[in-house]
Amino acid sequence: MASPELIEQINRVLPQTQCTKCGFDGCEPYAQAMAEGLADINRCPPGGDAGVAKLSQMLNKPIKSIDPECGVPGPLHVAVIDEQHCIGCTLCIKACPVDAIVGANKRMHTVLTDWCTGCDLCLAPCPVDCIEMIPAAQNPEWTDERAQLARLRYDRRNQRLSAPAEHQLAPVATDADKQAAVAAALARARARRGQT
Repeated sequence: MASPELIEQINRVLPQTQCTKCGFDGCEPYAQAMAEGLADINRCPPGGDAGVAKLSQMLNKPIKSIDPECGVPGPLHVAVIDEQHCIGCTLCIKACPVDAIVGANKRMHTVLTDWCTGCDLCLAPCPVDCIEMIPAAQNPEWTDERAQLARLRYDRRNQRLSAPAEHQLAPVATDADKQAAVAAALARARARRGQT
C-alpha cells in the first residue's frame, strides 16, 4: 500500500479536472493507483505531455505519450448551456464535480466558465443536448493555481454532499414531476431537431 504522502504528492501534479478520462473516479483515485503501481503515468489528457513529464520525474518512470484511449491533450474547453433550451432538470448540476453550474429546479442553468474544468461530465446526462464544449475564450491556460482552486471546489462539493441528510435541502419536485418534465422537454427537443 502506498503512503498517503506519496499519493498527495502525485495528486498535486494532476490538473484536478476530475474528468475521469483516466478510467478512475477522479484525480485522487488515479494518483493512488499510480502510487500503488496499478496505473501508468500517461492516462491524463488534461495534464498533457507536461504532466506526464512531471510524473515521470517524480516516479522515476519513462516518459510516454498520452494513452489515446483516454483522449487527446488540447486547449482548455468550457461548457456552455443553450439557455433557451435548458429545462432546469438539474442533472448537469449534479454531474459537475466542481459546482461550476448554477441554476434551480425547472429554471434555466448557466456555467461559471472561470470555474469550469472542461471535464465534459455534464454532457451525457443532459436530456435535451443543450450543452456544448467550446474553447475557453477567457483564461485559456489551465494553471497550477486554477488546478488547486478546482481541487478546493471539488473537496467542498464532496463535503457538502456527504453532510447528514438533515443538513441537505429537501427535493422540490417528486420523481414523477421530474419524469414528466424531462419527457416534455425531450419531445420539444425532438421537434426542434426535426425542424433543422
